Amino acid sequence: MMMNAILPLDRNVKFEKEFDYLGADLSELVTLASNVISPLGPINTFAARNPWVGLEEQTFEQVARRFKDFGDLDLYPGYSAFQLAHKQGEIKDELLERGLNHWLDSQSLKLDRKVAERFCRNALMQSSKPKSVSAAKLKKLATKLSHFGPMLTEKHSVRTYCQLFEQMGDKSLGKELDHQMIKWCKLFLDESQAVWSMPHREEGFYQAWRKLVQFDPELRQTIRKQLRDLPQDAEQALKEVLLKLNVPYSQVQEYLEAHLLALPGWAGMMLWRSQQSSNNSSLLTEYLAVRVSMEYALIEPYLPIPEQSIAKIIMTEDLIAAWLTWGEMSFNAWSQMSSSEIKARLTLAYRFDQVTRNRIWLEAWEQTYEDHIKTMLTAQPLPLKEEQTPLAQFVFCIDVRSEPFRRKLEQAGEFETFGTAGFFGLPIETNELGSIHTHNSLPVMFKPKYKVKETSSHGEFEKYNQQQQVSHSLSTTFKTMKQNLLSSLLLPEISGPWLSLQMMARSLMPRKTGEAVGKIRNTLIRKPDTELSLDHVHTCDSELPLGFTDEEKVFYVKQALTMMGLTDHFSPLVVICGHRSHSTNNPYASALDCGACGGASSGFNARVLATLCNLPKVRQRLATEGITIPKETVFAAAEHITSLDELQWLYVPELSEAAKNAFDQITKALPKVSEAASSERIINLPKIGNNRKNGRGEAQTKTEDWSEVRPEWGLARNATFIIGDRMLTRDLNLEGRAFLHNYNWQNDHNGRTLENIIAGPVTVAQWINLQYYASTVAPHFYGSGNKATQTVTSGIGVMQGNASDLLSGLPWQSVMKSDEELYHAPLRLLVVIQAPKESVEKLLKQQPAFQQKIQNGWIRLASIDDEGVWESWS
Repeated sequence: MMMNAILPLDRNVKFEKEFDYLGADLSELVTLASNVISPLGPINTFAARNPWVGLEEQTFEQVARRFKDFGDLDLYPGYSAFQLAHKQGEIKDELLERGLNHWLDSQSLKLDRKVAERFCRNALMQSSKPKSVSAAKLKKLATKLSHFGPMLTEKHSVRTYCQLFEQMGDKSLGKELDHQMIKWCKLFLDESQAVWSMPHREEGFYQAWRKLVQFDPELRQTIRKQLRDLPQDAEQALKEVLLKLNVPYSQVQEYLEAHLLALPGWAGMMLWRSQQSSNNSSLLTEYLAVRVSMEYALIEPYLPIPEQSIAKIIMTEDLIAAWLTWGEMSFNAWSQMSSSEIKARLTLAYRFDQVTRNRIWLEAWEQTYEDHIKTMLTAQPLPLKEEQTPLAQFVFCIDVRSEPFRRKLEQAGEFETFGTAGFFGLPIETNELGSIHTHNSLPVMFKPKYKVKETSSHGEFEKYNQQQQVSHSLSTTFKTMKQNLLSSLLLPEISGPWLSLQMMARSLMPRKTGEAVGKIRNTLIRKPDTELSLDHVHTCDSELPLGFTDEEKVFYVKQALTMMGLTDHFSPLVVICGHRSHSTNNPYASALDCGACGGASSGFNARVLATLCNLPKVRQRLATEGITIPKETVFAAAEHITSLDELQWLYVPELSEAAKNAFDQITKALPKVSEAASSERIINLPKIGNNRKNGRGEAQTKTEDWSEVRPEWGLARNATFIIGDRMLTRDLNLEGRAFLHNYNWQNDHNGRTLENIIAGPVTVAQWINLQYYASTVAPHFYGSGNKATQTVTSGIGVMQGNASDLLSGLPWQSVMKSDEELYHAPLRLLVVIQAPKESVEKLLKQQPAFQQKIQNGWIRLASIDDEGVWESWS
């Protein structure tokens, strides 16, 4: 069916006054419209984003229908994905049948139940092939029965004018508008990769565009003249062009939403930039002013659009064809039915549409997985926690890749592991030694409160800085020559032989080449011993405080230990483990790092926390607040390299005798742990071949191979977040699909710890889950396409070719096993809380936003109490 759209209106006084009244509210409408997109930061600090975070007050199905209506975009998995999952036993028939019957029970249909069930079941299973029917015969019958069909009463999407022309068959205007916007966005957002930067950038996007577009040879002279006369103020320009387009006030927000969704990546980058600094706060308004002004200039000669071309129609032919296929009917059968039965059948076909069918399939898939988790967690009585203090304790990030490594580590000795968010509750901005850049090392929904710098003695720093400059000189020279007009002509001749040798080495011997390059790098650059600026230093009001006060140190250590559930029975050695990935020639490298640290390694945070925990003053204050850390207990920091299944030490202070013994035992166990973890993980990657038994070697090869599109699977197949005691899951193989966060409800008397876990780690995990989900079900819109054909553009992100949207999600290879088979199972996150029913009820009462997510289908919730009783809250 064709969708509702903006109807050209006659401009009148009432309309003008309505828009004059708009005035300052235009920026508010832009803010509301921005909810349909997600902020998109630079790819070098890739952070997981929930693409629908601004739409969660609506149900998942409502949003799915809206996007299906607007751009024929499916937010549910396709039938082929359901069919494969069903074939592999991931979707139970009885749950599919239950979902179908539940839907039929909710409908008021004047139709025999058996007839309705047969039609819906066939449609659900696609069990009948479409019949070959005469188009003329079908159209004739549809015309005859059209007045029996259901009438459209719901509101439909507002389209931009270019989209309306595209709907009518003319795609040239929309393509030209997108081309122009991509060109100007690339110039404005460039991060010093272009040879010549865009003039007037410091004045803002709209001003720079307005001053330059009048000289653009790609545009006709009449268009350039029209754009030259635009107002100087972006908001005023947007207001005036909306008036010229006769956009009704009631449709302005949706009209702006349609423009944002046309290029959600570039618009998302503008939104992100607008949130980073008050100087750029109006950037999204400027973007819309440019886009809508350009649209008017392009379509003005073709206005007005004939009203009949955008009328609403019910495709009665499709409804009849559905009954011919799935209802096992003939053409003649329609003439033998009463009017009420005809209407009932057409209504059923209309309601049981693709979105409804896919919702039933997805919910059956999710319920099957929930039943699987329920069986695993309730099959055996909860084991009693051992009273003996373990040799060592490890604190890992909740990241799903930690689960297999933790399991192998626990099997290797007297080791205990804990799970918590990888930024360890430290709201810090980090500055590593020798770097002029800082990084917000915490989830992107939060802002840092403190700055921590890595420092060394002056002499050591100068030596290290010189080594870095020597190391970077070649790449800097190469980049400079590449960007210079004359030297770029000679560059292929100069660099060709060396780059050819490097390419051959990286292709034929990636592992040995990587080792050799690493040795050379370590020889050239020797990082000195460093310290962290943890003590509070007064700074300018415009800057973050450097370090922590004594009270703040105690606060954050206590909070971290409480969140991870480690407040007593300390081992002689406690290892705080951050994590990162390692890969070569990978624009998405940061997407494999810590999601809780804004797309960076969480090792820095681990070192900060471990250092704070070792401070005598902090321990003394903690003891007065009920947390006593034994003198023999030492905290160390390490980093879990997920693509290598290694644990690398970052910070090992002077150890007590007991801690030294634990350290020696860990050192002996780690090689076997790494081998076991790699062997389990690596077989899930495609094209392993005969090397599948040498998991360690294959993992190393993949991380150094410059042509490898899957150095690891990342967080693909993530499906559940389990909040509870480690004894609940310790002996279970959760297949690297579970976020694991320690929690003991008995120690959480006011429920505040559980609330913090839900507000922080669960939210981060949900964003990760929905980003993988979106990149799987709508890869062309929310993913980033084939990794092999991507182009890194402007230093900020990737495109397909040189004229696409800025791609916001994960590449095809991160979620697909092959061109036909999904690897990531697109399921909405299942949160399981180990706590009594009363505790969960209290949580939902105290956290209405979380309850809304559950009710609207953005997340699923279940709980299990100490008796093993399972409760589903979804």
